[in-house]
Amino acid sequence: MQTLRIIVLLLCSLCCSGPAPAADDAATLRQKYAALTPQLSNNQFQRTLYLDSIESSSTIKGDIYAVMDYPFAGVNSVLNNPEHGPANWCDVMMLHPNTKYCRASSDSNGKKLNVNIGKKVRQTLAYSYPMEFSYQETAVSPEYFRVNLNSDSGPLGTRDYRIVLEAVAVDGKHTFLHLAYSCSYGMAGRTAMKIYLATIGSNKVGFTGTGLQSNGQPGYIGGLRGVVERNTMRYYLAIDAYLSTFSLPADKRLEKRLSNWFNATEQYARQLHEVDRQEYMQMKYQEYLRRQTAQ
Repeated sequence: MQTLRIIVLLLCSLCCSGPAPAADDAATLRQKYAALTPQLSNNQFQRTLYLDSIESSSTIKGDIYAVMDYPFAGVNSVLNNPEHGPANWCDVMMLHPNTKYCRASSDSNGKKLNVNIGKKVRQTLAYSYPMEFSYQETAVSPEYFRVNLNSDSGPLGTRDYRIVLEAVAVDGKHTFLHLAYSCSYGMAGRTAMKIYLATIGSNKVGFTGTGLQSNGQPGYIGGLRGVVERNTMRYYLAIDAYLSTFSLPADKRLEKRLSNWFNATEQYARQLHEVDRQEYMQMKYQEYLRRQTAQ
């Protein structure tokens, strides 16, 4: 069961993809912003946010488009920083309860993130799964950037992990952001997912509505799309929580980030509630301390 849960996490919280062409990316993203204006203004999230997901026979994908209440220059300097960008991304990823460790480094092959994924409880790194992601700033302009995190393979036939973040300036105070995820998997990965969804994940749902249930309550998508949607939202909220505290003194940031992330996820408790506040905060303090000690 431990191996099964690790496979689920890798398939759904770290597998990602984004737009391929570099030419006219800023214009394309602005066109997407214009097209999504009705959905950004009127949705169930109480945020200027749009979420979508796709499942095929061998891939799962998730996308979030959102207007962030931060100037583009600030978002760019934090998440697309040639010197500190990879380390900042580790700080973002550590907010997710399944991320047990993250270290940024570089060698002759470029920049990379070493990430360990585990359960949403305290555990040693020996019981987590290590992944290595390459880090690339693939497109930069005065009002646009794109960052790619890629890992070619994973356990039990999983492959082509992608995390892509692109952003464009909206005005002097706002940034339009696109966070994209996808990965591919073989028969073993799909079998593991089916077992998970039939057992411990059977009652978990995503955000896409499926209409009213017989009890009059709203229904939501389940299955692989539900898993992808939950983790897409967790990482988006981690980015938002990280950006919201970057202007604070360094010694004040961690507690505020953790608190902001937890509070934000509790707004969507039906989908995202997993642990109580005290358990989450204590777990993360230990993991951040372990990360500093290991480095």
